[in-house]
Amino acid sequence: MSTLELPSEGGCRCGQVRLKISAKPLLTMACHCTGCQRMTAGPYSLSAAIPTQGFEVTEGEPVIGGLHGDVIHHYFCPHCMSWMFTKLDGVDWFVNVRATMLDDTGWFTPFVETWTSEKLPWVTTPAKHSYAALPAMEDYEGLIGEYMGQR
Repeated sequence: MSTLELPSEGGCRCGQVRLKISAKPLLTMACHCTGCQRMTAGPYSLSAAIPTQGFEVTEGEPVIGGLHGDVIHHYFCPHCMSWMFTKLDGVDWFVNVRATMLDDTGWFTPFVETWTSEKLPWVTTPAKHSYAALPAMEDYEGLIGEYMGQR
């Protein structure tokens, strides 16, 4: 497994939308919820919580897709429809970047897995922490500290 080199760039499948991260992830995750299964056409989504100041879209204009609610905004390439990142209204300290959108993914391992209550029965991950749904809000500080301390 390689080490994340910063800055790290990435993009959608067709290359029309490009992004860059210049800060280490606060946490890495695999989400097993049925929504992520449907949006990825796979058993889970992989993401890295990147501090907002360490994330930027460098080319193209992503559009909102997936859920079109008031709180969760999933951003996609308007051409190839790759799901690239997620932002939450009222949460301005991180962006949830789909880790597989980065050009180098060799460093990535999920540290936390969520929504295991909805996971496909044959799926396993190397995540250190598993939650049937989401961690309690008060658990995030400890999870982030543990993840950041292990790198």
